[in-house]
Amino acid sequence: MIGSMIAKIRKEKGITKTELAEITGINIGHLTHIEKGERNPSHKALYSICEALNIPFEELLHTYDKTLSSDQEKYDYLKYVPYDKVPVFSGLEDFVQCPSKYTNASFAYKVPDNSMEPLFLKDTHVFVEIAGLLENKDYGLFNVDGKFLIRKLLYRKGGIVLRAENKDLEIEDILVPDLKHFEIIGKIYVDQN
Repeated sequence: MIGSMIAKIRKEKGITKTELAEITGINIGHLTHIEKGERNPSHKALYSICEALNIPFEELLHTYDKTLSSDQEKYDYLKYVPYDKVPVFSGLEDFVQCPSKYTNASFAYKVPDNSMEPLFLKDTHVFVEIAGLLENKDYGLFNVDGKFLIRKLLYRKGGIVLRAENKDLEIEDILVPDLKHFEIIGKIYVDQN
């Protein structure tokens, strides 16, 4: 995934592979292997690439050693991963103990409503992995037209769909292709009892 992200960002910024190789001092052949996903860059090389592309290192680091599934490729998953942004916290509420089984959790998020009950109760915390890859039926934190929502992600014929779990509320599914703005913030860990 990291190679695909580097190639995507480089192309969006209008930088050729040759230019990126010159700026970073990374051999163009090695850079080609990285972009094709045949090799992962060292952290030093990744830092140089991020500097050259003018993007935050930590955000791209979250994609390290991850591979896109066929569904993620089919539905253009990378299009929805914000690589040049970092989370904004208006205030630090507290620290919560992160269960050791959630080693990739980046932060805890307080559930703002009851749309995902009974799985996620209002005012409890969920643990989010920034840029965590979501497979079909995984739960995630999303930016939907400027509002942060916890939803189940589904891959369907018409594109990616977001679904609330609380059947009593009759919340309509959200079809991602119909949205003006959509970003995948991260994957939410769920206890599988």
